[in-house]
Amino acid sequence: MTTAETVPFRFFALQVDRTRRLGPSLVRVTFTGATAGELEGFASGGRDQSLSLFLPHPGQPEPVLPPLDTDDLYGVLGAWRAMPDDVRAVMRSYSVREQRPAGDGTTEVDIDFAVHEDGGPACRWAQNATAGDRVVVLGPAVADNTGVRFRLPEDADEVLIWGDETALPAASSILESLPAGLRAQVWLEVPYAADRLEPVTEADATITWLVREEGAPSAVEAVRAAVLRGSAPYAWIAGESGSVKALRRHLVNERGLDRRRVTFVGYWRMGLSEDALREAPEPSDDEASGDAA
Repeated sequence: MTTAETVPFRFFALQVDRTRRLGPSLVRVTFTGATAGELEGFASGGRDQSLSLFLPHPGQPEPVLPPLDTDDLYGVLGAWRAMPDDVRAVMRSYSVREQRPAGDGTTEVDIDFAVHEDGGPACRWAQNATAGDRVVVLGPAVADNTGVRFRLPEDADEVLIWGDETALPAASSILESLPAGLRAQVWLEVPYAADRLEPVTEADATITWLVREEGAPSAVEAVRAAVLRGSAPYAWIAGESGSVKALRRHLVNERGLDRRRVTFVGYWRMGLSEDALREAPEPSDDEASGDAA
C-alpha cells in the first residue's frame, strides 16, 4: 500500500509572506507554510518544477477545497471538480521559481506570476496579494517527480531553450541548474524591455531577448537563424502553445532533432483560459513530424 512517505505529491497550505514587482509583466510572491512545519515535506526538484496552485475567489478568506487529510489525491480532486464553479478554489499551474530555507529555520517558496491588464483570476490575485493571504498547493513531496519536465540527456553537448514571459521563471531555474561549460542557446520572449531579468548560469550560454515592444522576430524566425554547434542537442521549449508547436515542428522537421530530445510544454494558448487549454490535446508526435495537417 502506498504510504505518505512515497506519495510524490501532496497538498500544502501556504500563506503569503511578501511580494515583489520584478518588472512590468512579472510579480514574485514568496510563500511560507500556513502553520509551523507545513513545508517540511515540500521537495522541489528544481528546473521547471510545476505545481497546482489553488486560489480563493474574491471575498473568500481562503480557497474552498474538500477535506485534505487523505492520501487519495484523485478522490480529493474529483470532489473538488464536483463543487460549483463559483465556490470551489480556482486552480492554475505554476512553476516553483525557488525553494530555500529562511533565516528562522522555516522554508520559503517563490512563485513568479506573469501579469497583464486583461489577465485571469490568478493574475488578478497576484497583483493584489498581501502578507497573510492563504492558498493551497498540490506540490512535490519527492524531488524526482513528474512535475519536472526538463531532463538533460547525459550525452547532450548543447541545450536550446525558448520561453516567453510565462516560462521565464522555469527557464531561469533551468539555466541555474546547467553544468559549467555546457553550451546553451537561449531565447527569452517578453513584452517589454524592462521585463529582462538576466539569468544566472555557469553554462556557456548565449541569451537573446526577444522584446515584443521592440518588434522582435517570432520564435521560429529567431531560432531558425541560429547555428547549432552541438552534435547531440537537447531542446526545452515552453510558453504559448501555438509558438511551442511551431518551434517543435521546426526543430524536428527542419533541424532533424530526435523528437525524444525536444521537451515541449504549452503553458497557455492565445484566446483560451487554462481550464479550456487543459481539455485541449497537446501536439502529437505526428503533428510534430508534419504528418498531420
